[in-house]
Amino acid sequence: MINISLNNEPKQIAANTLLSDALVQWGFGEIKIAVAINSEFVPRSTYSKRKLDDGDQIDIVKPVGGG
Repeated sequence: MINISLNNEPKQIAANTLLSDALVQWGFGEIKIAVAINSEFVPRSTYSKRKLDDGDQIDIVKPVGGG
């Protein structure tokens, strides 16, 4: 298990977990979101290639509609 921060909340997740798999676990599988890891935006096209590392700080933002 590794320790990460998800929106400033401590979490544990299996080592070598892909971002795409973690998002499904956390309930964000089909939701349009933006993800930053360690303050760097992660392109959606790389979610299935990006492994999470111990100490990663993950920020997930849902878009807000309005006008």
